[in-house]
Amino acid sequence: MPETDFPLVYHYPELIPGILRRRYKRFLADIELNSGEMVTAHCPNTGPMTGVCELGAPVMLSKSDDPKRKLAYTWEMIQLQTPEPTWVGVNTALPNRVIKAMLLAKQIPELADHYDTVRPEVRYGIDNKSRIDFLLTKPGRSPFYVEVKNTTWTKGEMALFPDTETTRGQKHLQELKDLLPDAQAVMLYFINRADCNRFAPGDSKDPKYGKLFRQAIAAGVKILPCRFAVNPAGIRYLGLAPWEVAEAPSFL
Repeated sequence: MPETDFPLVYHYPELIPGILRRRYKRFLADIELNSGEMVTAHCPNTGPMTGVCELGAPVMLSKSDDPKRKLAYTWEMIQLQTPEPTWVGVNTALPNRVIKAMLLAKQIPELADHYDTVRPEVRYGIDNKSRIDFLLTKPGRSPFYVEVKNTTWTKGEMALFPDTETTRGQKHLQELKDLLPDAQAVMLYFINRADCNRFAPGDSKDPKYGKLFRQAIAAGVKILPCRFAVNPAGIRYLGLAPWEVAEAPSFL
């Protein structure tokens, strides 16, 4: 099915094309605009960006008119040749915004019937020191705790998370598992590119995460690898990717 047949769940503002020349200090990227001007853009992805930070690749920037901002430009996406040209989302602030809008519009079928109320950033865990991305509630039903992870690392058509060791991600899996059986726990992977049709844990980058991932599944944590197509016009939801762990349980 063509990507255009899938729903557009986010509209980008007008974006500015350029070429990635340098990424440094985690938060900064030097971009050469089509005019030849060199600008420094904010890089919202502070991780290693494994496989998606290719110097010389086309990128798209948004520009803020807020005079208080130190950097007017934000790096939104990069185009990779894998082997076909594919836009990959870079702005890690967007997945939660997109998922919130989709939850409010009941656009994730696997969750839609299980809640009336969507609450973001709700405290939970030991001593209430953690915050879940979304708490979904409905009278007479178990609450759903949903954690969202941006996913851009791939091997072929397989999307993988994480792309580096993540003690924070390990903690989130353990905390989701600890919610059971009094609540439903969901780990949602936001696959921020259209060229992946499967998902698996990134064992080679973080074996402990992979182990906790499997333990969480065995305990009853639900996995939602959500596929998205990114381009300068917006983001489309392509549905779920199958994930590869032996003896995977059904979702609900």
